[in-house]
Parts: sequence; C-alpha cells; structure tokens
Amino acid sequence: MEAAGELAPQGVTDLRGRPGPPLTVRYGPHAAVVVAGLPGSGKSTLLHRWDAHAPVLDPRTSRLAAQAAMPARLPYPVYRPVVRTLHLLRIRAALRGPGPLLVHDCGSRRWLRRTLAHWARRYGRELHVVLLAVHPDQALAGQHARARTAAPGTFRRHVRGLAALVAAVDHQGLAAFPGATSVLLADTTSRERLAAVRFAAPDGTSGTAKG
Repeated sequence: MEAAGELAPQGVTDLRGRPGPPLTVRYGPHAAVVVAGLPGSGKSTLLHRWDAHAPVLDPRTSRLAAQAAMPARLPYPVYRPVVRTLHLLRIRAALRGPGPLLVHDCGSRRWLRRTLAHWARRYGRELHVVLLAVHPDQALAGQHARARTAAPGTFRRHVRGLAALVAAVDHQGLAAFPGATSVLLADTTSRERLAAVRFAAPDGTSGTAKG
C-alpha cells in the first residue's frame, strides 16, 4: 500500500523502473526485514540508511569475528562453514528477541530462505523482503567501487540463485518466498527512493523513521 511519501508493503510491490520521490517504508513493530541482492547491489548502503532502531545482522560481522580467531595463514574457504553457522546462530538469537530486525543476505539460497521463514513463524514475527534486483554488471561495478569483490565462482552462483528467485516472484508472486508477508522489488532506478524506514511502536503508534 503506497501513500504520498510512504509505502507499507503487502504482497509483492514492484518499484523496478519507477523513478519518483523518496519513500518511507513502514513495517510492524516486530518485523524481520531481509534486504537481499547480489554482492555489490547496494544492500549495505540501504541498510546504513535504515540502521537506527533496528539491529542489522550482516554476515561480514561474523566473518570478521571468525577471521580474528583464525590463524592468518588459514584461507577463508576453510572456515567459511564456521562463519555461516555463526551468522545463522546470530540471526536465530535475534529473532527470538524483541523489536524489529534487519537481515543482510544475498537471498540466493533456497534453504536459507526457508530457514528464515521457519524461524520467523516460530517466533511470531512477520517476515518481509526487500529484493534489490540489479543487473550483474551493475553489481560488479558496485563491488569494484567498494574495493571488495566476490570470488568469480561465488558470484556466478549468486547470479543464478537471484535470477531464479526474481523470475519466481515475477511468475508466482508471494508464493515464490514462502512465509514472507511482503516482497518489495527495487532496481538501480528505484533503490534510492527507499530513503527511510519506520517501524510501528508496540503500542500501535507510528514509531520513528530512519533516513
């Protein structure tokens, strides 16, 4: 549902190719919002705009924590499973707690989407998705701009997984992301419109915007 300057996503909302004024995106007080997209698509930039009043769970935080505990000579692929497990444990613990939550994820892994949906349902949360559907070339440019690139094989897997997810949303609607209350699609034309987020207060008031 879109009003002047505000958007309360329900079902699938497609902003791709729709330039316009900045929007404040509104969610409920216990929403878990997954910001998904290819590496370099702008997830971190968006989350930085939204990071007040809701903790951000970023896998890079788990990676840096694991890296600090590992021998410097140990290559990342060796302890990647440790990082993944740590990230999942942090997400589950946060979902069990109070208040809204922002989750940084590529969204390309079906098993992880199902896990998040299962946990959200178990802990009484609404699960919402913001899907940054940008072209792989634009995502690669974003990686180079931040001076941090994904391994080619890893990036190709994410491209395939995200392309399948976006196609499924286009054809199946919300059924493509079982357990989600909403999926909000944005691209390079519209992602900058997502200027702020507002989580309702537990008492039903509008809460505080961040942008």
